[in-house]
Amino acid sequence: MNLKPLSDRLLVKPVTMEEKTESGIIVPDTAREKPMRGEVIAVGPGKMTEDGKTLPMHVKVGDVVMYGKYSGTEFKMDKQEYLILNESDVLAIIES
Repeated sequence: MNLKPLSDRLLVKPVTMEEKTESGIIVPDTAREKPMRGEVIAVGPGKMTEDGKTLPMHVKVGDVVMYGKYSGTEFKMDKQEYLILNESDVLAIIES
């Protein structure tokens, strides 16, 4: 895939929650919550200021981030779901 986000946007591959609960109950697709975390696949160059300077991005490729439940724009490409977010939609970077 060759997709490069513009400005302060980033491409995220959502991490889906497990299909089974700890007690072994299988959760159907219709009952699952939207994912709120994902892995950053690509980042744009950064936001352009009024005086023409580019602000650097705080998020980098490979980071696992947490974002708002209904943030960004969802789309499918090559049978995989992705999300394009503004950097400001990212709530936190999850460090392991």
